[in-house]
Amino acid sequence: MGLNSSMSYNFSGSVCSWKGMHCDTKKENLIGLKASSLGLSGIIPDTTIGKLAKLQFLDLSNNKITALPSDIWSLGSLKWLNLSSNQISGSLPNNVGNFGLLEVIDLSGNNFSGEIPATVTSLLSLQVLNLAGNGFEWSIPRGILNCKALVSVDLSSNRLNGSLPDGFGAAFPKLKTLNLARNEIHGLDTDFAELMSLTSLNISRNLFKGSVMGVFQGQLKVIDLSMNQFQGHISKVQFNCTYKWSHLVYLDLSENQLSGEISLNLSQAQNLRHLNLAYNRFAIQKFPRIEMLLGLEYLNLSKTNLIGHIPSLANKSLKVLDVSHNNLSGEIPVSLLEKLPLMERYNFSYNDLTLCALGFSPETFKTAFYGSSDSCPIAANPVLIERRGTGHKGLKLALALTLSTVCLLAGLLILAFGCRRKSRKWVVKQPSYKEEQHISGPFSFQTDSTTWVADVKQATSVPVVIFEKPLLNITFADLLSATSNFDQGTLLAEGKFGPVYRGFLPGGIHVAVKVLVHGSTLTDQEAARELEYLGRIKHPNLVPLTGYCLAGDQRIAIYDYMENGNLQNLLHDLPLGVQAIEDWSNDTWVEDNNGIQNVGSEGLLTTWAFRHKIALGTARALAFLHHGCSPPIIHRDVKASSVYLDLNLEPRLSDFGLAKIFGTDLEDEISRSSPKSDIYCFGVVLFELITGRKPIGDDYPEEQETNLVSWVRGLVRKNQGSKAIDPKIRDTGPDYQMEEGLKIGYLCTADIPSKRPSMQQIVGLLKDIEPRT
Repeated sequence: MGLNSSMSYNFSGSVCSWKGMHCDTKKENLIGLKASSLGLSGIIPDTTIGKLAKLQFLDLSNNKITALPSDIWSLGSLKWLNLSSNQISGSLPNNVGNFGLLEVIDLSGNNFSGEIPATVTSLLSLQVLNLAGNGFEWSIPRGILNCKALVSVDLSSNRLNGSLPDGFGAAFPKLKTLNLARNEIHGLDTDFAELMSLTSLNISRNLFKGSVMGVFQGQLKVIDLSMNQFQGHISKVQFNCTYKWSHLVYLDLSENQLSGEISLNLSQAQNLRHLNLAYNRFAIQKFPRIEMLLGLEYLNLSKTNLIGHIPSLANKSLKVLDVSHNNLSGEIPVSLLEKLPLMERYNFSYNDLTLCALGFSPETFKTAFYGSSDSCPIAANPVLIERRGTGHKGLKLALALTLSTVCLLAGLLILAFGCRRKSRKWVVKQPSYKEEQHISGPFSFQTDSTTWVADVKQATSVPVVIFEKPLLNITFADLLSATSNFDQGTLLAEGKFGPVYRGFLPGGIHVAVKVLVHGSTLTDQEAARELEYLGRIKHPNLVPLTGYCLAGDQRIAIYDYMENGNLQNLLHDLPLGVQAIEDWSNDTWVEDNNGIQNVGSEGLLTTWAFRHKIALGTARALAFLHHGCSPPIIHRDVKASSVYLDLNLEPRLSDFGLAKIFGTDLEDEISRSSPKSDIYCFGVVLFELITGRKPIGDDYPEEQETNLVSWVRGLVRKNQGSKAIDPKIRDTGPDYQMEEGLKIGYLCTADIPSKRPSMQQIVGLLKDIEPRT
């Protein structure tokens, strides 16, 4: 059959007695086949499952199937199809519309891509649609509005964008569960206003905005609106008298832009188990009254502008509590401290709290109570009492350890400097105790690339915020250590916004640290808010902003480290594929990355297919910034050195959104910038990819004193674009495709900005060029 399995099926014999097989009452026709978790792999051949003409139920989930037979779409009697958790790739054929009787379809956890077929409009009996965890793109098709019998829809974790079809809410009178999380879908709260049967709504990690008021309605038990762009006063929700708060079990409004006071109808939400309001823009207020929420298990009020004291919290069911990054003060109630050891997780860091930390380890005190004061009396600490009794012995031991440590450090420093003279590879220079003492008070340090002063009273007191790991206790001192005090040895690049350094933060987090060297007019709070906003912007072709640090006057952006360098280095500065940091001479890429097989160190950019992949990925990133963010983000520094390749050789655009934080010198430039300026710069990068030439500085024998743009545009006008193609890629694909790419660059670099296409149009034009390997 082409399927690797421990079981063998003979479809020509009687199968009614087999495990997982179900026949009709006459034992004549197989109507149900369950082959879940049997280790099936590979391609299902034709004339196997497709022969089971009367099949109504098919379950092939949790296998390693890579492709479906072409005749599976002829199973017109199918009512229930489960292909979840396999490895099926490619687009979903329009033939899915043949399943006119289908009630349940689950394709989650595969590698499907492309658009959701418009033929879903034929699935009038469909009740459950689950396409989660794939790579479906573009908008949700309007045809889905015909599937009025839908009860559950899960389209989460795809690449869907655009807005919901008009009339989406009114189309599904029976819909109970809707999950659109982790996409790039636009919309308003009113899009869900007529889903009166809905009990569970998850639209987290999208681009919805407006007020949250319209969402609170009907029978909703689960509401997750986190990581969107909802605004307005949250208190307006309590005026929605039609919503029954007693239904609410799960509420997550975190990481939006909500304001006002936290004055929800919590007194009526007796069944609430999960409440997350973290990282919004609430007004300064006291701790909300939640004592009536006796069943509450999860409470996150991190960064919600709370002041004053923490109440005793009588909620006996509480398992997770996070009140970090507020302005809470006073003592943590003893009754609450006694509950903490029974909890799964808690965090009181970055407040001005006091507690007796006798029952907590030093590690817990540093991570969960960072910035708090320990008020335990010395006499109550048996460890300190014991130390008092052995003071002289302890003093001698301490002196001996100190002397030995100093000698060891001196030896290590001598060894480090000796090694540095022999090698110019990356050397992480750990600061000595003497250097650490000089950090106290205003301090300065100098690198070969730049000199700047950070007005920091104590390096260990300045926090580094890591978005995905908020409980990590990382400080500016760790950044100094990770970058060897921002030494030339760890310098990766000098960019428009400042130098970039490489480093490893505690926990093994490999990062690129960008120092925004110009002063900014933003306050610390405004800069932090902008950086946190940028940290929420996620796209497969953007370099993720991992965190940030505000050190004195400096704004420091921390990014995921991109293992394969940037396009400038790979295309112009270095021999093809050779990276300055690691030795790749023995590496071999074995996976297929758009036709890039067995690349090794000499062939990263030597195929047209791969350069096209970089161009398309960069265009998608810019299209998302221009059309998927509200307000749109103008990059203002698109160039080859801003395009990186990650571990999987996926192109990722860096430095987006930094201009506002960078400083006053860019104000005139910012006022003149528009998406069209980004599009021009993208055209230049596209020319570089296809020609292999630098924007300026290369020689052109035919013309004197010209640059890349004028040279290529001249050739395209004379229909001689093929002369500009890089010889290194000329034989790796059809010339006409590369010439089409040059024509797209020609459109992008039009002298009149209004004549340049939008980034969405550019993505479409590049997708029309489909290099085949």
